[in-house]
Amino acid sequence: MFGMQKPPQNNLQPNAVGAVIFDVTAQDFQDKVLAASMNTPVIVDFWAPWCGPCKQLMPVLEQAVNAAGGQVLLAKVNLDNNPELAQALRVQSVPTVYGFFQGQPVDAFMGAQPESKIREFIAKLIAVVKGAQPDAIDIPEALKGAAQALADDDTATAYAIYVQILQQDSINVEAFVGVVRCFIAMGQVEQAQVMIDNAPEEISKSSNFEAARAAVDLAKSPVNGSIAEFQSKIKADPNDHASRINLAYALFAAGKKEEATDALLESIAIDREWNEGEAKKELLTLFSAMGNADPIALKARRKLSSLLFS
Repeated sequence: MFGMQKPPQNNLQPNAVGAVIFDVTAQDFQDKVLAASMNTPVIVDFWAPWCGPCKQLMPVLEQAVNAAGGQVLLAKVNLDNNPELAQALRVQSVPTVYGFFQGQPVDAFMGAQPESKIREFIAKLIAVVKGAQPDAIDIPEALKGAAQALADDDTATAYAIYVQILQQDSINVEAFVGVVRCFIAMGQVEQAQVMIDNAPEEISKSSNFEAARAAVDLAKSPVNGSIAEFQSKIKADPNDHASRINLAYALFAAGKKEEATDALLESIAIDREWNEGEAKKELLTLFSAMGNADPIALKARRKLSSLLFS
């Protein structure tokens, strides 16, 4: 199942530890997870009886959840007994852990993690709840503030604002996409993929959503080489356009968006027709991944126009 080889059974038996920790099946997932998460974050741990890392992770999760004093819940799903849930949430390996709030996954991780990371994960879920305000917010103004925070690399502030907006309007496309971009900016591409895979239908039909999907795909694309290696090749041969394109993707993956666009703009300035205009095509791909409203993308578009029409 899910491309994994099963080792010998170790008969892992999760313990029922209080009301905040419980087992969940496909039959009661709606009530125990989705409905319950409307008020309290619910952590969902997909495990399997034959999984060694699950045996390591579960007691750490249970201890951390108990320490949170009821601010989060822990739902444990036996993957072998509930394959339909695993399929619905696109669980590819165990352990996989989701954090749900107000009926939607807002964070996730895979594999056994140290206690410090577990507590950080739980603290982030609790912070999402504490960031909620009963009074209605001005969503257009909040979106502007979040976009500016993200542009200023203040990812934590942007994330908090976007989540607050989603608490008021769960199908706000710009806020949903904003959360995805925050995850990418924080290097949490797996969490971003979780958001993309579980997006509500109303959001998934948006062109902005497609741009976010492209951003996740781009962030997941492997680059065979380091920034320093590509820079060294370009220094040796300024006409090495393939290395300039690879450099742009390596920079983008490192969160250096402006440097990435500059690398492609320089390639276009040297030879805009190289390989049938590949540098321009790749630059447009970056624009799509960044989003049309991104100030760095807008600045690079102006530079591109100057190059093409000068």
